[in-house]
Amino acid sequence: MLGLDEQNQPGELEPVQRKSTAAIVADQLRSAIMYGSLAPGSQMGEAELAARLGVSRGPLREAMQRLVAEGLLRSEPHRGLFVTTLDADDVRDIYLARLAVERAACEQIVRHHRLEAVAELTAAQGRMVAAVSKGDSIELADADQEFHETLVRASGSPRLRRMAQTLLVEKRMCLTALQDKYHADAQALLDEHRGIVDAIEAGDEALLLTRLEAHMNDALERLNGSMAH
Repeated sequence: MLGLDEQNQPGELEPVQRKSTAAIVADQLRSAIMYGSLAPGSQMGEAELAARLGVSRGPLREAMQRLVAEGLLRSEPHRGLFVTTLDADDVRDIYLARLAVERAACEQIVRHHRLEAVAELTAAQGRMVAAVSKGDSIELADADQEFHETLVRASGSPRLRRMAQTLLVEKRMCLTALQDKYHADAQALLDEHRGIVDAIEAGDEALLLTRLEAHMNDALERLNGSMAH
């Protein structure tokens, strides 16, 4: 019998977490929606998707129902399932919800997980810097996404993380749809994310929340400006 001081030691064997086929299919569909290979408004053809994914229709249907529950697919009576289309009101709502989730995550980080969060977010921001130096806008968007996923994960709340997942996919759907029109100032983006990390490192909760809100508002203005053109 292990004592308390012997549990969770580095290198300790832990149960392997196995994903169901439906969960794996849901991950693939979510990624395809996020990157636009399943475009907004497109219909989800069961036979074609099952063949492309190499799965039976049972796990495919289960996966698609998960995405309906997440709001990434919509069901139309007598027609089938379609990828959700986002308009300007949806974008505002996404950022309203993102701010609520990430504010809560930031509060938990400053109060309970500051040191670990600084290390993980510094690495994530470093990947953004590397993407900018290469001039790779897609890699920058991936690194930006990873930064915010890391931010919420560092809060230690699985429910905040679950809520953030769909919101970040929806945000990326917008960026993919507007990739020819959406242009962010790369250096400003780096500075905003660095400022968030610095506020966490300083343990200044008020400054952190102010910087997070400003960052969200700037991103929302850029997206809305792109949608207007």
